[in-house]
Amino acid sequence: MMSTYNGERYINEQVDSLIAQVQVETQIYIRDDGSTDGTMEKLRPYAEAYPDRIHIRSEHNLGVIRSFFELMRSSPPMFDYYAFCDQDDVWEQDKLIRAITLLQTKNAAIPLLYCSSTQMVDQHLTPIGVWPKVPQKPLTLHNALVENSCVGCTMVMNDITFNQIRGSLPSELNELIMHDWWIYLYVCTFGEVIFDEHLTIMYRQHQGNVLGGSRDGLIQKWRKRLDRFMNGNNHYILSRQARQFLTMYEDRLTNKQIEEIKGLLHILQKNAVRRTLYACKTPFHRQSFLDDVVLKFVIIAGKL
Repeated sequence: MMSTYNGERYINEQVDSLIAQVQVETQIYIRDDGSTDGTMEKLRPYAEAYPDRIHIRSEHNLGVIRSFFELMRSSPPMFDYYAFCDQDDVWEQDKLIRAITLLQTKNAAIPLLYCSSTQMVDQHLTPIGVWPKVPQKPLTLHNALVENSCVGCTMVMNDITFNQIRGSLPSELNELIMHDWWIYLYVCTFGEVIFDEHLTIMYRQHQGNVLGGSRDGLIQKWRKRLDRFMNGNNHYILSRQARQFLTMYEDRLTNKQIEEIKGLLHILQKNAVRRTLYACKTPFHRQSFLDDVVLKFVIIAGKL
């Protein structure tokens, strides 16, 4: 499932890499989110060459979150596995079969999600780094509520994950941070996430990226984080998404999970001393030490 928007420059390389996947039968569903460049002109020859395999729709602009959820809603629930795809990356030929092979080692009766690190590359596909790092802490609700450790373009879901998410799409999409984070949170809570350190995607970084990994050095990265915090850009986004998740799935959460999520949300209304005490013992965590420090600081500031 690929959402495109003004991606004419790199779209051919990505679609070619999807067609070249080995040992799997694929159907490719592409929703163009109102491109104003030549993206559709680049895509039409593929649909003509593979009419039974590549399905393309050109629709009005919804934005990245709504576009991917619309892809889930409109894609037929008839496949064993489902994957998200960005418009400007390049997949290794064994990306899908590797994900499926690992997923098949797990309990097929629960929601499953595969994700991986990526080989970050520049616009010419020259390697520039690996992102994200392999998580060192458990991929559970306690991580997923406050950090997304799963890159959307690496995601492969089993049919249970796809159908359960598709059957109860969030009603308040403005409360979500990203579609992939929401799915990661869901599977961490109700199923199991597999994180693969093997690099099966060349994750292209260029000026047109909507979102993605960063090549910033440590000082530059922290300066940008401080700027975002001081400008209020990220204030309350975690608590809003957490509240939406609790609203949608409270009837499926355990009593302990409900208590922990409500505890996080309620502490934000308390005074700084109470927030500081809570931050020191919160069960919610991020993967790296420094990111965990940032989380505690945001809780103490009451801006989660």
